[in-house]
Amino acid sequence: QVQLVESGGGLVQPGGSLRLSCAASGSIFGINAMGWYRQAPGKQRELVAGLTSAGRTDYADSVKGRFTISRDNAKKTVYLQMNSLKPEDTAVYYCNFASVGNSRFDYWGQGTQVTVSS
Repeated sequence: QVQLVESGGGLVQPGGSLRLSCAASGSIFGINAMGWYRQAPGKQRELVAGLTSAGRTDYADSVKGRFTISRDNAKKTVYLQMNSLKPEDTAVYYCNFASVGNSRFDYWGQGTQVTVSS
């Protein structure tokens, strides 16, 4: 069983930066994909940034050039560096660890609120 704990959310002004962290506990054997998703009020959850165990990254078009996903294997932690934040980035951000193969199994964090407002 994998438990994910997110941190780093908060209130920031437009143009500001935040770094989200997602620390995993338990065995992550078999996990081959990690990512950050977000869900704004009244909208569906969407993938913001993904990272495979091979190091491949993928970003939503709306965050390309502003957000960076990275990981620290020794700490079993995934990060999301968010720069040049915009009000439309306001959402609850969720960390995801997944085992993807013939089937998919997901683990989710509890979510952390990011609010971009002046």
